[in-house]
Amino acid sequence: MWSLPFSRRLSFSRLSAPETIGTIIDGKVLRRILGQVRPYRVRFLCTGVLVFLLAVLSWVRPYLARVALDDHIAIGDGPGLLRVSLMVVGLILIEAVLQFWQTYWANWVAQSVTLDLRSALFAHVSRFKLKYFDQTPVGQLVTRHIGDIDGIADVFSNGLLNAVGDILRLVVVVGAMLWIDPVLTLIVLLPIPVLLVATRIFQKAIKKAFVSVRNEVSRINVFVQEHVTGMSIIQAFGREDAERQKFLVHNAAHRAANIRSIWAFSIFFPVVEMLSATSVALLLWLGVEGVASGDMTLGVILQFILYVFMLYRPIRQLADRFNVLQMGIVNANRVFHLLDLDERMPEPEANLDGSKSPGLRGHIVFEDVWFAYNDEDWVLKGVSFEVKAGQCVAFVGATGAGKSSIVNLLSRLYEFQKGRITIDGEDIRTISLDRLRSSIGVVLQDVFLFTGSLEDNITLYDSDISRDRVEEAVDAVGVRGLVDQLPGGLAYDVKERGVMLSTGQRQLIAFVRAYAQQPGILILDEATSSIDPESEQLIRSATERLTRGRTSVLVAHRLTTIRDADCIVCLDAGEIVEQGTHSDLLAAKGAYHRLFELQ
Repeated sequence: MWSLPFSRRLSFSRLSAPETIGTIIDGKVLRRILGQVRPYRVRFLCTGVLVFLLAVLSWVRPYLARVALDDHIAIGDGPGLLRVSLMVVGLILIEAVLQFWQTYWANWVAQSVTLDLRSALFAHVSRFKLKYFDQTPVGQLVTRHIGDIDGIADVFSNGLLNAVGDILRLVVVVGAMLWIDPVLTLIVLLPIPVLLVATRIFQKAIKKAFVSVRNEVSRINVFVQEHVTGMSIIQAFGREDAERQKFLVHNAAHRAANIRSIWAFSIFFPVVEMLSATSVALLLWLGVEGVASGDMTLGVILQFILYVFMLYRPIRQLADRFNVLQMGIVNANRVFHLLDLDERMPEPEANLDGSKSPGLRGHIVFEDVWFAYNDEDWVLKGVSFEVKAGQCVAFVGATGAGKSSIVNLLSRLYEFQKGRITIDGEDIRTISLDRLRSSIGVVLQDVFLFTGSLEDNITLYDSDISRDRVEEAVDAVGVRGLVDQLPGGLAYDVKERGVMLSTGQRQLIAFVRAYAQQPGILILDEATSSIDPESEQLIRSATERLTRGRTSVLVAHRLTTIRDADCIVCLDAGEIVEQGTHSDLLAAKGAYHRLFELQ
């Protein structure tokens, strides 16, 4: 149960529930997004002030253009025109400086929020029960940690404050127009109600399209992650073409979802341009008549034309801002849903006095333990046994008998439904997970190595494990020759999943990792089933040293590796059918004897 076969991973995409449409703007989610800014509220507020200043200054340049045309160009006043031109240049420089700091601080806040959210999400998910990961595609979790959180960052860098700034700019521009000529302003604004209706329709369409895009992105991530991980199976069974056809289906669905969003843009933006042109046409029609009658100047017409362009540009940008905000809310809803999930293993109250809890010696007792991965499909049925501290117990049986489930429960990777498990007299549910798992060293059949150096994979970045202890573990396990022949020795980069090492070498490194941890309890789950005889001899020697003086739990198919165990427990269909020493069980001529004879 420590790893999942490729066939199970292929079915995960069916477990991913599609995002629902919901309301256009979810106020509750938006407030929660804004709550992430609390540690950075000073810079966020400063960014808001800059947005406000830029909006307030937006009316000035068209005004200076009118002054230049009516008061200086019309009468040939060169010095006056120069003064106005210098004022325009100065205003542009001021706006550029304000725009720089507004952009910088907005993105600084966005990246800080991204850092906090991503760290919190990873820390939260890393405490989930393994059952959750059995049922959830890895690609979906990758999407939550990367793409979805980046979408939330866009809310701060290019969404919320910019949208507020666009609205303020609209208010300032309309106010300036009303101040100059209320009647002309109202006529110029006649197309605005049509634009508002079009914007509302666009918002609804783009919401649905963006949800569809995010769902398809998640499905593609799941598919790619699963198939890259299982590429050896795909190639071994010649499934390249078939899986490529499946990917084309997902890819086509992703393209279709994006085209639907592009379709909405393709309609909306021409509508905005058409209405903008209508406003300018109305302005020119009335303006020409006003200039001819002497009621209006060319400068006023120029100022109004500039204001019209400034009026429609924020409206067009508001659509983009709204899209960013919309996508951010969709992404945030996914992320917050994951953060709100309580899939953690229940833990006792924290140690309040701060003292370090002692390690576990390893007196293990299972009392009538029942366990099922799904509902009441029992994998273990009333299992009871005792392992005294320092003893070595081995579990044997056919595949699916429940051997690995026992060691999973011992590390509390899964929660049992009935019965009781104690270690050193303490109920396992009352022992903190950190204390429990730091007291247990694990060597699995399928050894997982992370990208990084050999030493980092041995220590797992535990600062309490010194370089000297690593060197001691290397010598104790007997892999000094292996380490010395690798380029860089302990600094050797094993690459992703340890692909630069053979199966046997990875297994030996797992033993070094367990030895360096110096655990009170050692679990060896099929630790010698995938290695060559030479490596097995090395591991047997290391096992003798590693198990000496500590409780050891062995799961093995090779019965020759457990002859010296203090107790051998034989399982069948989740029940204990025999237990005793190797010689006693052979003499009993029962299930263990049959397994031994088969080998």
